[in-house]
Amino acid sequence: MGNSSRDDSATDGDASSGGGGDAPKPSNSSLYSEGEKILAYHGPRIYEAKVQKAEIRKNEWRYFVHYLGWNKNWDEWVGVDRILKYTEENIMKQQALDKKQGVDKNTKSGRSAHTKPKSSADAKAEKEDQKNNVAKGKKRKNDSGTEKESVNLEKLVKIQIPVSLRKQLVEDWEFVCEQDKLVNLPRSPTVDDILQKYLDYRTKKDGKLTDPVGEVLKGIRCYFDKALPLILLYKKERKQYHETVVGDVSPSTIYGAEHLLRLFVKLPELLAYVNIEEETLTRLQQQLIDLLKFLQKNQSTFFLSAYDGSKSVDGKGKGKNE
Repeated sequence: MGNSSRDDSATDGDASSGGGGDAPKPSNSSLYSEGEKILAYHGPRIYEAKVQKAEIRKNEWRYFVHYLGWNKNWDEWVGVDRILKYTEENIMKQQALDKKQGVDKNTKSGRSAHTKPKSSADAKAEKEDQKNNVAKGKKRKNDSGTEKESVNLEKLVKIQIPVSLRKQLVEDWEFVCEQDKLVNLPRSPTVDDILQKYLDYRTKKDGKLTDPVGEVLKGIRCYFDKALPLILLYKKERKQYHETVVGDVSPSTIYGAEHLLRLFVKLPELLAYVNIEEETLTRLQQQLIDLLKFLQKNQSTFFLSAYDGSKSVDGKGKGKNE
């Protein structure tokens, strides 16, 4: 599940465009050469990358890029609107985006709102990626943490997010941050509804209600309710949250699959701080992956295909930096 086919990589690149602007008409000479170190947009941030291939597709130049420090599973085809020259000016632009996202200025930026380790830890982390096919978006060090609080890579739960759900995450970001649209709340089905549907599905499949599955779902609901206002919302969604979640209302009874999926990006790092035995951790990983498969199987009914553009959001204009 961690490997996406090269045939649909171009579609991935289109869906996750973060640079904005229209691509120039192709000329006989490419703007970027194979082997060139570049900066590339992915979601709301810019990352160091390297051009692996360059060719004209559908009358425009397309580039197959590798994100430096990340597993090759995340290599993808992107257009010129996603790429910047590796210059001092653009590096400053990258750092400005990281600062706006609240990333520690002393760490390198990581994908999907996460950071990578710095200095000597980089090589070790990259090796770990290649060995374990690390899930997209997983960070290896707490954004606000110090060196002493650095996550133990060996303890990280590996959660492989299916390709179609990774595209869902990118589209989710684009709706909110690029198009100033919000999920219309309350959602139906809610997070609680989805977890109950999954419990019913597992009970029917296993022929009985198993305690481990029930406990995992309770834990996910608890993590979601606590994590949503802290780390799962984009800046433009905070006003809506404060207007909607009032009193003793639980976010899991208001929000739906879109925000639940964001939790899976954060779970590996969150669970790294929990004292769990290795055998239990392995079972937990399997159950989380099974739940993701359930989300994928019901993707067309659980997730919105379009967000509400009439809702007011925090901030003005384009939000690719949010």
